Amino acid sequence: MEKAPNFVDHLHNENFEQPYLSKSITHHSMVYDNGREKESLSGFWNFGIDQYDTCLRAKWFEEIYMDDEGRRHPMDFSFDEWEKIKVPSCWNTQKEKFFYYEGSAVYTRTFLYANNGEERVFIKFGAVNYDAKIFLNRKYLGFHKGGSTPFFIEVTGQLEESNRILVVANNTRKPSNVPTENTDWFNYGGIYRDVELIRLPETFIKDFIISLVPGSMFSKIKVELSVNGTERDGHGVLSIDELGIHFAFEVTGGKGVAVFDAQPELWNPENPKLYDVTVAFKDDIIREKIGFREIRVEGTDILLNGEKIFLKGISAHEESVLNGKAITDEEIIENFKLAKEMNCNYMRLAHYPHTEKAAKLADEMGIMLWEEIPVYWAIQFHNEETYKDAENQLTELIKRDRNRASVIIWSVGNENADSEARLKFMSSLAIKAKELDPTRLVSAACMLDHVNHIIDDRLADYLDVIGANQYYGWYQTNFDDLIRLFENSKLDKPVVMTEFGADAKAGHRGTIDDKGTEDCQLNIYKKQVEVLGKISYVKGTSPWILYDFRCPRRLHPTTQNYYNTKGLLSEDKSYKKPAFYVMQEFYRNK
Repeated sequence: MEKAPNFVDHLHNENFEQPYLSKSITHHSMVYDNGREKESLSGFWNFGIDQYDTCLRAKWFEEIYMDDEGRRHPMDFSFDEWEKIKVPSCWNTQKEKFFYYEGSAVYTRTFLYANNGEERVFIKFGAVNYDAKIFLNRKYLGFHKGGSTPFFIEVTGQLEESNRILVVANNTRKPSNVPTENTDWFNYGGIYRDVELIRLPETFIKDFIISLVPGSMFSKIKVELSVNGTERDGHGVLSIDELGIHFAFEVTGGKGVAVFDAQPELWNPENPKLYDVTVAFKDDIIREKIGFREIRVEGTDILLNGEKIFLKGISAHEESVLNGKAITDEEIIENFKLAKEMNCNYMRLAHYPHTEKAAKLADEMGIMLWEEIPVYWAIQFHNEETYKDAENQLTELIKRDRNRASVIIWSVGNENADSEARLKFMSSLAIKAKELDPTRLVSAACMLDHVNHIIDDRLADYLDVIGANQYYGWYQTNFDDLIRLFENSKLDKPVVMTEFGADAKAGHRGTIDDKGTEDCQLNIYKKQVEVLGKISYVKGTSPWILYDFRCPRRLHPTTQNYYNTKGLLSEDKSYKKPAFYVMQEFYRNK
């Protein structure tokens, strides 16, 4: 299209974003960073709300302050005079005026760098919601989509003594995103997980996978190594001193795979045994804490280390009153302790990847985890770009956490209508999850057929465990239909009741027929566990949800007030609702 002679690019170009989207940052750039030394770039960054995307339109990041003849330009920004915001954090929780803001915001800071010789340097972002465009020293580095998974950028050769990093974060909800525009949780924005600088040798270990070999009677360990750099041939060395293992294996063309005999003490929730594991190649070394266990399905049973288990669980959002999604280690530990007080051995981390710190702490504390990507409700299942986004998020999650013993289930989504496009989309994700990690179970939280009252979802053919969400007694108001559902469902796979429950405002009392009261919630929970405990193929439950959480779609002033109040605890976790003790007793006797 012909441009007018007085066309001004930053004013008139409505395709301003397109050039930035061509440089995508995906799982291919990930670096195995567990067990490595890192330097923090978190702290206080300068911050500006950029509602009209002027930074991208006018290319503020180029910092062109003078014209060709040395005259000063008028500027619409002054990075170092902007207000400060904490990183990591959600901007919504930092000031009241940012609470409901959705759109672009610009983060920037400077940092010093001293070159320590021949080294490769990477910057890691733990998560930015939802997309992030990254700039360093006036140059554009790339674009990442997906608000809950980490991404890495190599900056070798691009660092100076003093450096400016700039991030345009945008949490705008879009129909093509994963999740899409309509969800049942709060849309926090910002750089809400750590930013870190990683220095590595010229040849380094890019990926590292270790696990028990399935079906080996817990007597063989498999290790896989991927190497990046100029020296791609040599030997990897794996050491587990406590097991007397010091094992060298060949690496050729940057890849190494080995299987060796071992008799590790097996990880389980009652005894979350972890070993100090070291893997080395050339000048690179990683030190990790690893647990070894086997999870599999046999008929309608779930087996942990060859023994039948019942997943005694609870669902949880990554959410806190003070910090939003930027929850602290102390808050994660508090959640796990509350789950254990309820006699849980398992938690469903919904509906998106939670921080990697959760899986590490679960390894130590003995909590099995369901981890999920936000293929939620009405994703654009026909859109090829949306599928690529979902698959990339799944891959980033699996690469991040596949050495965590606590993680036993990858979930490819939640509550989607069973259309042809959805079946193709989600079955492809399930196949991809198995390709990336054949040692764990794959599931999805499926919607049930509430017309015919039956567990019947074509996606089940691709799943190891059928996740089933049902709210009989609440949204499905006739509770007796739950009994009909189980009578109608003849299944040959284990089912985990991934959701059930009812709203209850903490302290709000009434009769069992008064919706939104603790008494109504309590009655529904009593009836649920009475039925669920009798169904032979139900091998786990994770009711909805551990504690109340923010949600802008929940507008009932008495029982919700912009919170989903289905929690078994109040939003600040200071108060346990009576239904908490129903689950505690059910799990104690299960």
